[in-house]
Amino acid sequence: MRRAVLTLLSILLTVGSARAAETFTVALVQVADEKAVFATVESRNVVPARTRIGGMIETLGVRAGDSVERGQVVATIGDEKIVLRMQSLDAQIAGLEAQQRQARIDLDRAETLFKSGTIARARLDEARTAFNVADNALRSRLAERSVIGQQLTEGSVLAPNAGRVLSVPLTAGAVIQPGEAVAMIAEGGFVLRLRVPERHARFLKVGDPVRIDATESGKSAPRFGSIRLIYPRIEDGRIVADATVGGLDDYFIGERLRVWIAAGEHKAFVVPAAFIRTLFGIDYARLQQGAGLTIDVPVQRGRDLPRPTMPDGMEILSGLRQGDVLVRP
Repeated sequence: MRRAVLTLLSILLTVGSARAAETFTVALVQVADEKAVFATVESRNVVPARTRIGGMIETLGVRAGDSVERGQVVATIGDEKIVLRMQSLDAQIAGLEAQQRQARIDLDRAETLFKSGTIARARLDEARTAFNVADNALRSRLAERSVIGQQLTEGSVLAPNAGRVLSVPLTAGAVIQPGEAVAMIAEGGFVLRLRVPERHARFLKVGDPVRIDATESGKSAPRFGSIRLIYPRIEDGRIVADATVGGLDDYFIGERLRVWIAAGEHKAFVVPAAFIRTLFGIDYARLQQGAGLTIDVPVQRGRDLPRPTMPDGMEILSGLRQGDVLVRP
């Protein structure tokens, strides 16, 4: 009996010189009344990579899940009619170049004969007009060929922005019309899209903290973020809001997560879990009692309240007072 009493006293009261130990001062802090809601991982923007010409998809350079850079070739579109038109224009240009050369020769000869007085000015004007007509016809065909060449260049479908390919709805060999999407690309930078019941609308505001538990994030510590945008429209009785949280690149687009958001505030004592120990089913905190004395007092713990500055924070419902100094066990 005496040994049991001494053992209990040694647990509750420690007398001796205070050794160098980490301490924590208890203080009332404002904490949020958290509510769990579901959110989905979404891209800030999803943009399509569209083709500018019609034709057949010759090559596809990406697959769903690939990362792309701005301007990267996603697919190549080919159209045999464009190639045939270019071949036709090449033949016309060759004929017009021959006509232009002959018109140049005729104009030079007419100028020489006119200077010697052999022909009249009307013949010289006719030769100059024939040369201008041939030259302008050649210029017109060259410009038309440039247009065709640009259309061939536009057969390369480029990624409009850097990001990740969400889907590629077409395959090589498929026929496509101008303006159709070859791939859907999610721009870099993901957000959590929350859908909160409208009764919590008056509590929700931009800048409110959000938290993903470690069990949801698959990490050793929870992740924290904040609400960046609240959409001014209620959909199916829910408010839609976007929150920024670091490290969302690890998730799949559309993945659902349980997220804790603020739904009110109250004051509470929040201490690190490292300062609380459990013995025989009872939680104890070690208080500093003057010069070199510490004492273990029972406390009633509440819910876990991890914070960016205190990842292992927990709420203490009773047993502590404002200003108490805790010593790490």
